[in-house]
Amino acid sequence: MTTTSPTKTAPTLLPAGQPRTEGTGRSRFKLGAGQQLKGGPLTYAALVIVGLGSLFPLYWTLVAASHDQQRVLDTPPPLVPGGRLWSNLQSAWEQAHLGKAIVNSIIVSGCITAATLFFCTLAGYAFAKMRFRGRGALMTAVIATLTIPPQLSVVPLFMMMSDIGWGGKLESVIFPTLVGAFGVFFMRQYLLEALPYELIEAAKVDGASNIRIVWNVVLPVARPAMMVLGMLTFVQAWNDFFWPFLALNQENPTIQVALGQLSASYTPDQSIVMAGALISTLPLLLVFVIFGKQIVGGIMAGAVKG
Repeated sequence: MTTTSPTKTAPTLLPAGQPRTEGTGRSRFKLGAGQQLKGGPLTYAALVIVGLGSLFPLYWTLVAASHDQQRVLDTPPPLVPGGRLWSNLQSAWEQAHLGKAIVNSIIVSGCITAATLFFCTLAGYAFAKMRFRGRGALMTAVIATLTIPPQLSVVPLFMMMSDIGWGGKLESVIFPTLVGAFGVFFMRQYLLEALPYELIEAAKVDGASNIRIVWNVVLPVARPAMMVLGMLTFVQAWNDFFWPFLALNQENPTIQVALGQLSASYTPDQSIVMAGALISTLPLLLVFVIFGKQIVGGIMAGAVKG
C-alpha cells in the first residue's frame, strides 16, 4: 500500500518593496521596512489629555501669578490670566533678591553638572570596559550607597563644611555633590552595551594612549547618555532645597532657598510666591528646549552604523 505525502506549496515571491501580510482572519499585521504602526483616534485623544494634564500646573502658576492674593483664594479660582503679572514678577524679584539667587543656582548647577559628567563618564568607562581586581565589589559598593538616606549624612557634612570654613558659601553645596552613584551606574550600563571592545583594541593597536582613547572613542559614543545625565543632574541640582537651605544663608541663597524665604512669612502672598516660582521655572524650560534637540540628534547619530 502506497501512501502519498502531502505536497508542499512553494512560497510565493512578492515584488520588491511590497510588504508581506502575516496571519489569518480579522487580525492581520503588515510588516515592511520603514513602516510604522499608526494609532487610532483613542490613542491621540489619550495623548492630548495626558499632555494637557502635564501642562496644567505650569498654566496654573501663570494664572495665579497674574492675579492678586484675594482673587487667587476665591472659590472658584480664576482660570484665565489676569493683568497683574508684570507687577507681581517685579515684586517677587525685589523681595527675594532673585537676581543673585538665579546667578548662584546657575553656578552651582553648572559646576555640579560638568563635574558629574566628567567623573561619572570616566568611572562608568572603567567599570564597563577596564579589567582590574575588585571591579565587581567596588561596583556593588557604589550601588549600595544609593540605599543610604541622604539625611544621615547631613550632620557630619555640615560639621565638615564648617571646619573647612565653607559655611554659608557656594562651595559647601557644590563639592559634596560633584559625583553621584546614580551617574556612575547609568554611564556604566550605557557603555557596557554601546561601546564594543573592538573599538578600544583597535585604538590600542594604533598606539593611542588611555587619554586619547577616552577623548576620541569613549566620549563620542557616550554623548547621548551624557546629554541625558546632564539634563537630569542640572534639574536635580536646580531644584535641590534641603541641603542648600542648611548650608547657605539668606545673604547668599540659591533660587529654591530664596523662594522658601519668599513664602516664609505668616501670611504669604500666594500670587507673589507663584510669580517667583514662574521665574525659577523659566531657566529649566530653556534648558529643555536647547538640550532636548541635541539628545535626539545624538541618539540618531549613534544609531547610524557603517
